[in-house]
Amino acid sequence: MAKVDVVNLKGEKVGSVELADAIFGADQVNEALLWEAVKHYRAALRQGTHKTKSRSEVAGSGKKLWKQKGTGRARIGSVRSAIWRHGHTVHGPVPRSYEYAFPQKKLLGALRSAVASKLADGKLTVVDSLEIAEAKTKLYRVALDKLEANKTALLVESGRELSEALVLGSRNLKGVELVLNNEVHPYDLLRYERAIFSKAALEQLVAVLEKAVSKRKLAAQTEAA
Repeated sequence: MAKVDVVNLKGEKVGSVELADAIFGADQVNEALLWEAVKHYRAALRQGTHKTKSRSEVAGSGKKLWKQKGTGRARIGSVRSAIWRHGHTVHGPVPRSYEYAFPQKKLLGALRSAVASKLADGKLTVVDSLEIAEAKTKLYRVALDKLEANKTALLVESGRELSEALVLGSRNLKGVELVLNNEVHPYDLLRYERAIFSKAALEQLVAVLEKAVSKRKLAAQTEAA
């Protein structure tokens, strides 16, 4: 098992936590699954507000410009034709949603791969608590510097909602995002250089991922039998 140090916000070691190699080992990183998870996440971010005008929406008279035969010119029915300048667009884009279903099993697998990737790169930090007595941005900046989070960092806390002091103290830090452990996405872990989990948040996330792996193994054994 990989043993990860648990530190406080001063960077001092106060304990350790073990992560199973069978789940979070470097060989457990599935890059293809991570790519699928990121693609799904970014697709949902697209606004899909693109729009071109159809024939009924283009300005212009619908009157036939000249008679069908006898003029020596090509026949034409409307000035709004797609082959004319300022005409409508054929099969153009219309407003739509780019969201699509993504299986929960694949999402949990990608999340496990993302955590394993951070662990293998030495970019996973576990702290005993993310709480600070005063909700001051300056104090959190000092704490992150001691945790070697000099560039970008993802802070992951446990619980149903974030404390006001934690939100107020970290929201103005550039390159820092704060999320709950049940909201963290593989895209978030890949996007930020360092992932900083509270011990409780990591333990809860590990429990969920281990349960998912156990279910997958049980299903595989059932199919083999």
